Amino acid sequence: MERLIKWFISLLPKELQDIYYKYEEKWLYLVFGGLTTVVSIVTKIVFFQAVPGNPNWENTAGVVLSWICAVTFAFFTNKKYVFKNETKTAAEFLKVFVSFYGARLATLFMEWLIFFICCDLIGIDQMLITFVSQVAIFIANYILSKLFVFRKKTQK
Repeated sequence: MERLIKWFISLLPKELQDIYYKYEEKWLYLVFGGLTTVVSIVTKIVFFQAVPGNPNWENTAGVVLSWICAVTFAFFTNKKYVFKNETKTAAEFLKVFVSFYGARLATLFMEWLIFFICCDLIGIDQMLITFVSQVAIFIANYILSKLFVFRKKTQK
């Protein structure tokens, strides 16, 4: 994957390559965030089709299973490609993994709260809030990942 990215960047004009490398982490977060969205949508469709019967259960199961798939995909791509986080022990890996899921649970709650306040209490259109909340969640996920989950160890 890294070679594919480097090859693609090598095809760009020098000025665009410079911009890419200056903001590499943010570009990669944007690319893998987009791929995470694709994983979420595809798995949601698959799970909605796979759980026949009660529509409430279909929705709940599809959303939860899709969220797990998307967050797991995001964890591994963010760890390896975006933040280039290396863990040497199983305990280190588990700490980062749990931190990542904890941060994503926090933004899941944040998204639910945004919908509750904006749609249920105020009455703003769900589609509008969907787009607005996705931008807020995307930014919050980046900040939490950068500052808490994959933060660089400081030298002593």
